[in-house]
Parts: sequence; C-alpha cells; structure tokens
Amino acid sequence: MTSQLEKAKTFRALHERPGAFIIPNPWDAGTAKLLAAMGFEALATTSLGLANMLGSSTVSLDGILVNCRAIAAATDLPVSVDLENCGAHEPKRAAEAIRRAAEAGAVGGSIEDFTGDRTRPIYDFSHALERVQAAVETARSLPVPFTLTARAENLLHGRNDLDDTIKRLRAFEAAGADVLYAPGVYDLATIKMVVSSVTKPFNLVMGFADPTLTRAQLSEAGVKRVSVGGAMSRFALAAFLRSAREMKEKGSFTYVREMAPIKELRDAFAAVTPP
Repeated sequence: MTSQLEKAKTFRALHERPGAFIIPNPWDAGTAKLLAAMGFEALATTSLGLANMLGSSTVSLDGILVNCRAIAAATDLPVSVDLENCGAHEPKRAAEAIRRAAEAGAVGGSIEDFTGDRTRPIYDFSHALERVQAAVETARSLPVPFTLTARAENLLHGRNDLDDTIKRLRAFEAAGADVLYAPGVYDLATIKMVVSSVTKPFNLVMGFADPTLTRAQLSEAGVKRVSVGGAMSRFALAAFLRSAREMKEKGSFTYVREMAPIKELRDAFAAVTPP
C-alpha cells in the first residue's frame, strides 16, 4: 500500500501540474475501487452520496469520517474528504475535524461556510473567515501535508451574490486555504470571472454547472480540479429506480441487459486489499 505521505505528495502535485484534473466522488469502498481501476488519479468523498447510501437526508461528522476511512483504505489513491461544516460552529472545534480526517487516512478535506441551518444558511463573513483560519492552522500542524479546500456556499443556498462569494474566496485564500471552491457557479463566463479573481487552485463541481462543459474548456478557463459531488450517486440511483419501475409497472426485466459485467466488478474489487 502507498503511504499517506506519498499520497499527500501526489495530491499536491496534481494541483501544481498544468491543466485540470478530474476527481470523482465515490460513496463507498466498492465505488472507490471501480474508479481506481479506471485510472483516476485521486478521489473525493461525497456527503450527499453517503447520505443516499444510508437512506438519510443528513450525515454526522462521525459518519463522514467512518466513510472516509473505508474509502481511503480501499485504494492507493489520495482522498480528499467532504467535511461539510466540520461538525461545529466554533472555529477551533470545527478545525478539529481536519485532524480527524487526516487520522482517517485523508490527505485533503474541505471546510464550508454553510451553517447547516437552512433558516440562516451562511455564516457571517468574519465568523466564516475565523473558521478557515483555524482549519489552516490545524492543517499546517499535521505531520503529513494536508490540502485544505475552503468553500463559499452562497450560490447553493439562495444567496446569489457573486461579489460576496468572490470576497469570501479571496479572504479564504489570504487565510492560507490551498484550494478554493464555490459550488453553484454555472456558466463558463462566470467560471472564468471567479477563477480569475483568485490565484490558488479552483475546484469546480459539475453537479451544479453547465453539463455540456468539458474538461478541456474548464482547463482553458483556469479551473484546476473538477469534481461531481453527489452526481454519480444520483445517476446510479436513477438507474436503480428505472429498473424498479420496470419491474413494478411492466413486470419485465429488460434492464438486466445493461448490468455491469461481473468480471469487471470482481477484477476491480480484487485489485487492492485493505490492510
């Protein structure tokens, strides 16, 4: 197995080389192994995908970290973990999630300014910044390099204020975040505007962007990292629902023609055996 330090160095190098790279989002060890077998270079967990797997609308920090540990152990690829708001409002308590993520095998992770309370969804600017500063301090204290992503969540929660979003990204960058992320940026012109407003690597999530865009276009626009969030989980569930509806409504089973080959699955699952 590749060491955590080697994974951390590999992950940093992906952000430093020219062009954009795709970091897909598995939701368990099996999907992580399938993605690794296809040749992807890094993985990112998805809290939405985990919630879907568990049949829940929310997940706890403990649940996120258990899932992270399973995914990180499943392959030799570097893993970044979606930590949501890091399970706490207070900056130092939130930053503790960064240390716990590293202990679970991750070499990167995110902190966001979504509070978890949909009645007051976004932390005040100063509080959001204090949280990122505390997370940066914790990340820098770890024995293995940890790539910290800071997320500005305005656009996902009804605050369509691009100026404030950019203000937050710039502040998070100045605080020491390694990667910046504003989910909900949709069209190419806006993506270019946001990317050009910062100097650190920018992560674009395609689950909330124009799906006709390609990696080549995003790379030319200056995007460094392309993720999909819970999109693959939702796509997989759409196929599940189609097969269930066919059986329930038609009493037929034609969907079996599109099953994944069992040999492909077994080969991928046997490729890496966790310690």
